[in-house]
Amino acid sequence: MKDFPYTESKDTRSGFGAGLHELGKTNPNVVALCADLTGSLKMDAFKKDFPERFFQVGIAEANMMGVAAGMTIGGKIPFTGTFANFSTGRVYDQIRQSIAYSDKNVKICASHAGLTLGEDGATHQILEDLGMMKMLPGMTVINPCDYNQTKAATIAIADHEGPVYLRFGRPVVPNFTPADQQFVIGEAVLLNEGTDVSIFATGHLVWKAVLAGKLLAEKGINAEIINIHTIKPLDAQAILASARKTGCVVTAEEHQMNGGLGDSIAQLLAREEPLPLEMVAVNDSFGESATPDQLMEKYKLNEAAIVAAVEAVMKRKK
Repeated sequence: MKDFPYTESKDTRSGFGAGLHELGKTNPNVVALCADLTGSLKMDAFKKDFPERFFQVGIAEANMMGVAAGMTIGGKIPFTGTFANFSTGRVYDQIRQSIAYSDKNVKICASHAGLTLGEDGATHQILEDLGMMKMLPGMTVINPCDYNQTKAATIAIADHEGPVYLRFGRPVVPNFTPADQQFVIGEAVLLNEGTDVSIFATGHLVWKAVLAGKLLAEKGINAEIINIHTIKPLDAQAILASARKTGCVVTAEEHQMNGGLGDSIAQLLAREEPLPLEMVAVNDSFGESATPDQLMEKYKLNEAAIVAAVEAVMKRKK
């Protein structure tokens, strides 16, 4: 099992803030809109250095999406910022009609996604957002795993023509991917080559998959671990190649089992290569208020759950 040393843990939302600030320096068409959560979205540096390109719309998320869509007509590249729940559930109609249907070049940037929002509880812990966004025609959906990858993804989506949903979180997590990485939309990242099982993980669960890989290696199981940072478009070629090699698959994500990464991979395998599959995800449940670690343990979104899923799926392997 390959080792992934790191020197610090950082929140992925800070990676977004750093990437946005970098874009402010290099791309004069990038503008930022925020719904009264500038500090939480780490947009302060952009606001300070580029005040003429920062727009505080207040607690009016639906209006923010409409304003962002309108800005694209003048050639601007709007990055909207608020919590994932408010970025999707609260404004789905505006996104569908004004952004996706109209194919507007808006970057919907969503923080505090998933259970790791923690003590704010079920009303704010959206676990359906990836499914909601991936079902919209033409929408690109990205869920990076750490600070460096989130920064790289933020910079990369400015050059992508069309609507994008970029999802990230609040807690600090190991920052283990390269600082100088080239982020390619739709291209999965192979973290560890293996022969016994394919683990496809996204977001905060990528690091949990790495930890699981080490535990599995101690059991003599050689896991192939792949970081699926882009939920849509899905890297079907990489997924099928790995699945065909190992013969069984585990998916891992901080999202509902219905509609997430596992759902997309299950559909792909059903069409192209039916194989045993286990999903590590929230199983048809809302969250609750607790610390992120407590929630990830209770809802079985950790390395132990991935190991258990691997052991289960390997029993079904032909």
